[in-house]
Amino acid sequence: MTPEILTSPAAPAGHAAVPSDAVMETVSRVISFDTTSRNSNLALVEAIQDLLVPKGFRVTLTHDDTGQKANMLATLPADDGRLTGGLCFSGHLDTVPVDGQNWVSDPFSASLRDGMLYGRGACDMKGFVGTALAVAINRAGRPQRKPLHLALSYDEELGCAGAPSLVADMIERGIVPDGCIVGEPTMMEIIAAHKGANVGRVHLEGLARHSSRAPDGINAIEHAAAFILFLRNMAADFERNGPFDDHFDVPFTTMQTGLIQGGNAVNTVPAACTLDFEFRNLPGVSADELRRTIADYIETELRPAMKTEAAAGDARLEWPAAAPAFETDETSRFTRLARAIAGDKAIRKVAYGTEAGLFAEAGIPTLVCGPGNIAVAHTADEHVSLEQLARCEQFLHALADAL
Repeated sequence: MTPEILTSPAAPAGHAAVPSDAVMETVSRVISFDTTSRNSNLALVEAIQDLLVPKGFRVTLTHDDTGQKANMLATLPADDGRLTGGLCFSGHLDTVPVDGQNWVSDPFSASLRDGMLYGRGACDMKGFVGTALAVAINRAGRPQRKPLHLALSYDEELGCAGAPSLVADMIERGIVPDGCIVGEPTMMEIIAAHKGANVGRVHLEGLARHSSRAPDGINAIEHAAAFILFLRNMAADFERNGPFDDHFDVPFTTMQTGLIQGGNAVNTVPAACTLDFEFRNLPGVSADELRRTIADYIETELRPAMKTEAAAGDARLEWPAAAPAFETDETSRFTRLARAIAGDKAIRKVAYGTEAGLFAEAGIPTLVCGPGNIAVAHTADEHVSLEQLARCEQFLHALADAL
């Protein structure tokens, strides 16, 4: 089915600006692809490639291990052929599911109501991706003093799984932009920092016995409870003693257990238990040090306690996903320039994670700024206002002109 392609309504006199028809077209096209993280994103990647290559962009794809998903790095060279430097627009192509949500309109067909554009990803973050695409294509028809880059990743919603290889590819190819905008929804306010997001998983192997013979087994759930208490005590210590940063709404590092699975019957000693946990560390609090502390507890206390009961006892730790903490250099030319263009001098820091930390770790000056309100991301009838898309379009053009 051909998606409905929206155009921008005229802005009434005295009302907020609206985005260009090109932005409306690209945003609605991008929304029309169901790129829920469990699906392939290749159809959307190919559609974007078809838009960019005829305009002179050099496109490189990096696939995941399955070959069903890909990152895209697209560069419009400078007039002198240079590929490094310039401005980068970064976004992710995947979205969260719509399962169990009651949508008024088709989530994979953009719809326009009362100055709001609705659709899955309209806010997080296909509104930005479509706007960035339209801006990039528009600029392909102009003289290029510096190159322009689009860095589009897969599986951000699964813990920034695709972005590490995308950033590594950029650095390997010698493409180091002068600045990068990660367009997560911020209501077009400049975000100066965010916490790291680190997901851990512990597999505990116990020993099943009839519950009447409980002392002869190893209760994997009870040992999981000990680990959960250990994490809870770590979290309480951060809450009491810090370090603190009052620019965050939760001004300290947090830890919590989110999922636990184990056992098969109430009268059987559970032989296995798996739990997923996370910690969100402030910038300046070492994620590596926290991971070592957790690993040391498992090696020196949890596993030995299980093996004391029987040799079969074991505990294994893995880290399925991590996004590093991020904090911008407020003195950098890029930050000062972006703040001046946005008219935004306030220091804002958020608890959610983005791909910004990966770009910053690679030495690329990075800011988080994009259209939409994070409060409606992932919800039924997710939406972004036309005024926000227009502000984003203007901001990206102005930043590219100034950089």
